[in-house]
Amino acid sequence: MKKTVVVYGSSTGTCQSIAETIASKLGVEAIEVTNFNTDVVAANDNLLIGTSTWGAGELQDDWYDGVKVLKDTSLAGKTVAVFGCGDAESYSDTFCGAMAELYNAAKASGATMIGEVSTDGYTFDDSDAVADGKFMGLALDDVNEDDKTEGRIDAWLEAIKPAL
Repeated sequence: MKKTVVVYGSSTGTCQSIAETIASKLGVEAIEVTNFNTDVVAANDNLLIGTSTWGAGELQDDWYDGVKVLKDTSLAGKTVAVFGCGDAESYSDTFCGAMAELYNAAKASGATMIGEVSTDGYTFDDSDAVADGKFMGLALDDVNEDDKTEGRIDAWLEAIKPAL
């Protein structure tokens, strides 16, 4: 596996816990998005980036500066996968929608995007992070479906490892 980092933004600790689980399973470092900059991008071939979704589909607050890094840095030659946390019961119409902003920013900066996940097995009404019947990355509802989190992480990692 090439040099990989997991970058997350977390307000309540849920996305941090998921990021740390992903990083541990890969044997790589997880860093807060507040520490994400062009040096981190330059030092890594692969970026696994994660956010929670707030309100009507907004990014976790710390990611607004992180998105600027994604947009202002060439990601050509980099591989990026996105993961997100949401609450499909309380926010069924914006479930994990903030992933779309991360995905679109990385893709527009030239990254090779991996890690799309089928919406099969999820219960939600709508999400900006769905295109062609797939989430743009790994969507997790650790609030209502915490019993599925570990299996979904494992399946996602198995699917993306060959590209890392």
